[in-house]
Amino acid sequence: MMSDLHTALFIDGEERTTADVLEIADPGKPGRIVGTAAAASPDDVADAVAAARRAFPAWSALSGAERAAQMTQAIQGIADHRDDDAAILSQENGKVVHEAWVDSLVFELRWNLALTHADDVDATEHLAPVPGAIPNSTRISYQPMGAVTIIVPFNWPIAILGAALPHALLAGNTVIVKPPLTAPLATARVVQRVAEQLPPGVLQVITGRDEHLSGLISNEQIAKVGFTGSVNGGKKIMEMASRSLTPVTLELGGNDAAVFLADAPLDDAHLDKLFGAVYDTTGQICMNAKRLIVHRSRMDELVAGLESRLARVQLGYGLDEPNGTTMGPLHSPAQKAFVDDLIREAKDAGADVREFGELPGGELAGGNFVRPAIVVDADPALRVVTEEQFGPVIPVIPFDSEEEAIRLANDTWAGLGNSVWTADAAAADRVAPQLQSGYVWVNDHGATRLDLRAPFGGVKQSGIGREQGIHGIRDFQEAHAVSVIAD
Repeated sequence: MMSDLHTALFIDGEERTTADVLEIADPGKPGRIVGTAAAASPDDVADAVAAARRAFPAWSALSGAERAAQMTQAIQGIADHRDDDAAILSQENGKVVHEAWVDSLVFELRWNLALTHADDVDATEHLAPVPGAIPNSTRISYQPMGAVTIIVPFNWPIAILGAALPHALLAGNTVIVKPPLTAPLATARVVQRVAEQLPPGVLQVITGRDEHLSGLISNEQIAKVGFTGSVNGGKKIMEMASRSLTPVTLELGGNDAAVFLADAPLDDAHLDKLFGAVYDTTGQICMNAKRLIVHRSRMDELVAGLESRLARVQLGYGLDEPNGTTMGPLHSPAQKAFVDDLIREAKDAGADVREFGELPGGELAGGNFVRPAIVVDADPALRVVTEEQFGPVIPVIPFDSEEEAIRLANDTWAGLGNSVWTADAAAADRVAPQLQSGYVWVNDHGATRLDLRAPFGGVKQSGIGREQGIHGIRDFQEAHAVSVIAD
């Protein structure tokens, strides 16, 4: 079953078709093809890099305010296509359609927030001479890097692109966007519409097979690579970029802990937030809560709160959300197999695994659906605890002391986000700084609860660098010092 939807490459201000195409599978309906995307050759990649390099001098010569004015114009009308983009993304990704709609909305929000820093882009710092030292007067400015590549994942591709693309462009760089291999259609459409409003070569879109796109990373003319995806993917990107010492920003996986102290608020409003933080996008969000570390006195209450919400889950096709679907399939058969294996291992180890919902039948039978689950009083050694599930299953782990909770939260390879839940502001202030991650929520958690102005990124194996806000802009600039020594 083939759709007539097709997306092209966009290179140097023009669409480019290719003989080779990617067939994009529907994760909810086995055998259905959502559409096709152009599959670039190494020569196409080289052309895009060359075009980005040609466009760089003129784009970087503009002031931040001048670039912001063009970017403001380029984003106009993005909402006009949001319903169509959301429907396409829901089909190629699997998630329910309102989440796909928000995906595009967040891109626009992040774009406009980035533009509020137009005056900061050209800001300079001045260092006065120090008595008794070399009499330097030094001016520090920030310069764009060149042609950069931004690579986004399948789960929230348009929104995630908004955390880096406008910042890179506003900083004065030209950008080549690589949409996700298995869900490129909606992202390519959005980026091309924006790129068409900018000078040729400033913004380009390349889709294709990974083995043909290495030039987006290893080409010595690429000044920076921004990648969001898995830890293993980040390691491969970093290895490829190392051959030319190309700097990278990596926003990778997480194993976020949500720590519930003895006085944690567990009313309906907070439990609703927690449910979204765990199960949004069928659990496929890097900053979702992946481990619930709960004071033993509140275990039953928290589990019961999640169970009452899971009892209302209806697995189904993402576009059928108006008809009752609340949770779609996982994106790929491989991820379904992985999550199924985590649940099976927990059961085999004697864990208390509670599953909810019914697998859909009919044309959805055999889709990548997994019943959402809770693993109650999980052994910390289980893989459902130690590995990132990226699916609708959550372990709940009890603790007895604050020190134990902090140790359990930090005992992981990851450090993307964490949260602490407590009615005591002093306790929050005490615990939050001890949680080893780039971002910490208090009485909240998750992608929809992120402050889009704040720097976001991970520590440990969760990444390198920061996105969003002025920190995200500086990540796409080089500090440049000019020093004058008095005679």
